[in-house]
Amino acid sequence: MAPSYLTRRSGREERLRIRGLEHRLTRWGEPGRAPILLLHGFMDSGLTWQFLVDCLPQDWSFVAVDWRGFGASERAPGGYWFPDYLADLDALLEALVPHEPARVIGHSMGGNVASIYAGVRPQRLAWLVNLEGLGLPRTSPDAASQRYAQWLDQVRTPPVQRRYDSLEQLVAILRARNARLSEDKARFIAAAWTQRVETGYELAADPAHAWVNPVLYRREEAEACWRRITVPVLLVLGELTDHGARLGADATDEYWRSVYQTVRIVTVAGVGHMMHHEDPAGVARHIVEFVRAVG
Repeated sequence: MAPSYLTRRSGREERLRIRGLEHRLTRWGEPGRAPILLLHGFMDSGLTWQFLVDCLPQDWSFVAVDWRGFGASERAPGGYWFPDYLADLDALLEALVPHEPARVIGHSMGGNVASIYAGVRPQRLAWLVNLEGLGLPRTSPDAASQRYAQWLDQVRTPPVQRRYDSLEQLVAILRARNARLSEDKARFIAAAWTQRVETGYELAADPAHAWVNPVLYRREEAEACWRRITVPVLLVLGELTDHGARLGADATDEYWRSVYQTVRIVTVAGVGHMMHHEDPAGVARHIVEFVRAVG
């Protein structure tokens, strides 16, 4: 059995109540310094930022949050709605960086939350690093009836928690889905994403996240927020990602420059959407260069 990933910097767990729910925070660096905030993606947790933190400068401080219903944060009994994440981020910044613009790195869902927030409250951020928080494909109003029906069918029965006999089972699944993920990192991720139960291991994320959103995604509204961002943005793309194919014309460099006022676009070679898991050193190099350029 291969060893698990060996961390270079130790994270410290904290608990913080945000809008009525207890959240897990993971801190790296000196407690008194204003931290860079790390926002994970869908079905991930704040713990797996460890790989990127280990590749960034030792004198940088970080805080990673487990979004509501993910990782070790408390679950929301009424379900999950995207605006709640904006409000959670607003409260989180007020608690962690109350007196100065915040520096934020977000991946996927976390990047989407951060980029919309940056347009809603542009004065609250100093800069934003967006790791493929690209939004969702455009929708048609004609799909509304079918979407509501699907959601109504799902909420009739409780969601089923996904379970595994062992961590090795999940490690094998993770590596089968992503051959670019090393075994030691897969083992670390499997431990970060699960909790021990009598019958083995189950995913820590609330299975209710698997329900569809009854409200259709409206890309035009996201674009209206993106256009109001005034801070420097680094948009990091993976060379092998499949997200560009899903978005079509909404994934070109020309498109991103049309919706962001100030954006630097970089592509990390040989990685997919989970770039900060696959090649954290490559991602870190672009972030350090960006931060040094914007100050």
